[in-house]
Amino acid sequence: MRKDTETHNFARRAAAISSGGRPRDDNTCDPSLPYRGSPVSERDQVIPLFLPQCGECERCLSPKTNQCRKNWANTQMGVLADGTSRISCRGQQVYQFLGVSSFSQYTVVPDTSLAKIRSDAPLDKVCLLGCGVSTGYGAALKTGKVEKDASCAVFGLGCVGLAAVMGCRAAGARRIIGVDVNPDKFAKAAALGATECVNPADHGKPIQEVLAEMTDGGVDYALECVGSPAVMSAALESTVDAWGTCVIAGWTEREAMKVKVEQILLGRTLKGTYFGGWKSVQDVPRLVDDYMNHKLKLDEFITHNLPLDQINVAFDLLNSGKRMCGKEFLLRRFIGIGPPPKKTNDPGPNVASTAKTTHNMIVSSQTSIVPVIFQTTAS
Repeated sequence: MRKDTETHNFARRAAAISSGGRPRDDNTCDPSLPYRGSPVSERDQVIPLFLPQCGECERCLSPKTNQCRKNWANTQMGVLADGTSRISCRGQQVYQFLGVSSFSQYTVVPDTSLAKIRSDAPLDKVCLLGCGVSTGYGAALKTGKVEKDASCAVFGLGCVGLAAVMGCRAAGARRIIGVDVNPDKFAKAAALGATECVNPADHGKPIQEVLAEMTDGGVDYALECVGSPAVMSAALESTVDAWGTCVIAGWTEREAMKVKVEQILLGRTLKGTYFGGWKSVQDVPRLVDDYMNHKLKLDEFITHNLPLDQINVAFDLLNSGKRMCGKEFLLRRFIGIGPPPKKTNDPGPNVASTAKTTHNMIVSSQTSIVPVIFQTTAS
């Protein structure tokens, strides 16, 4: 990116943010349009995002979706805009998961994948808003649009599911039923808003039939937070046929979900959500504000704090179900911009410097400060 162009764009973006909007092509600001986010500088606190928000593409400008496609194909393959990864380990390239990858000593992220947050927010808590908590919370509030006094069923009580329970409660749902085969999760679900919990293993019939009997025909909203096509089908069938809404938040790429046409034809709605429907750069700082103002819970999602060298222990806990917050609790991802680190003789992961680098940043985990390089979207 040429320096003069970069300075011009930076100034336009700053002008837009100061009035809460996004700059037009004529350099005036329309506050009704989404924006790219506040420009970052040294010592700012930011959260890295797997879903970008460039603020300029058709999808960013639409209120209907949060799915910006800036460099989407590349980040899905683990590389940045120029088709390469910035992370290496002992001379070998390491691919960057979804264009972020912070389980390392160094990482590089595009500027469209950073949410600048308030300086007084505790990074070891609000980092959870970079993935699972935002996804579940938004599945209920943004995508599902759960209504006051509604009945809801949340399938899967991991991080995403517990956040969905919290979202249903925030929406004013009258009845929130948690569904999981692990009863150890029921107490936490109740603390976050579940009015009752059900273990499918305790019943001799499909869980959708159990829920239909419990609610006299089905729930108003079902949120699937497992990523299993069989559970997705059960969630849809657990909703009332005339107006029920099922939101799929669980992730699976290669499996198909079975849906009978009649289940949709009679009035049900089936929809999916990605990152809870939040426009990442724009909405994550607002979620941080909600946490700081005690409108949203995060501390309750944390079950373990482990250093980077115990990452395999963390994954064992993840796979065993002895955790609440999925991958977020492992080595939670957060960034504060700072000066570049001093060089060491550490043979571990490193990032080669590049002429396109514009800022140096720091990523902190529970036990260490990790240098990160920040790049503009043209990189």
